[in-house]
Amino acid sequence: MTTATKTNPEELLIGLVSISDRASSGVYQDQGIPALRDWFGAALTSPWKMETRLIPDERDRIEQALIELVDVMRCDLVLTTGGTGPARRDVTPEATLAVGTKEMPGFGEQMRQISLKFVPTAILSRQVAVIRETAGHAALIMNLPGQPKSIKETLEGLKDSDGKQLVPGIFAAVPYCIDLIGGPYIETDESVCKAFRPKSAIRQR
Repeated sequence: MTTATKTNPEELLIGLVSISDRASSGVYQDQGIPALRDWFGAALTSPWKMETRLIPDERDRIEQALIELVDVMRCDLVLTTGGTGPARRDVTPEATLAVGTKEMPGFGEQMRQISLKFVPTAILSRQVAVIRETAGHAALIMNLPGQPKSIKETLEGLKDSDGKQLVPGIFAAVPYCIDLIGGPYIETDESVCKAFRPKSAIRQR
C-alpha cells in the first residue's frame, strides 16, 4: 500500500485497487498495480499521484477500500483490477455498485466491446463504473481487467499498424468526465491516448 497526499488542486489523485486472494496473501506477485502505474506514467502529461491497495476478494473489504479512497483520501479517479468474472469469489462489481451514487454503464459496455475483439469470453466480464459523490467531492470509480495486456487494451483501445485509432479506449472519455464532476484538468500524451473534450471544454494554454 502506498499513501499519497493531495497538495495541489490541479493534481490528479488516482486510487489503484488490486483485488486478488492469492496476490494479497503473497502466493504470487500482483501485476495489476504495476501495469497501471506504468500506463499512467506514459499516458499522463499533467500532474498526478497514486494511492494503492492490495486486498482479497471480499466484498466488505472492497467497499471499505473504495469509500476510504474517495471520502478520506479524496481520490478523483479510482480503478480496480480483478474480481469481475462469474466465479463465486468475484464480487468487485457488487461492491462498486454498492458505494456508487450514479452508475456509468457506458464504460462497462465499451470495455466488453474492446475485449471481444480479442477473446469471446469477454462476455463473461461484469465490469462496471460509477460516480461516488460525498461532502463536496466526487470521484469516478471503474472496474478494469486483471491482466496487464487487457488493462492496456481497455484503456487505450485498438490501433492499426500506423497508430490510427480503430476502437476508442475508455480513458479517452475519462478526463472530460472528471471535468464534469469537479476534478482537476487532465492532459494526456496523444500518442498513447488522446483525451476527447467538446471544443468549449478545452483549456487554452
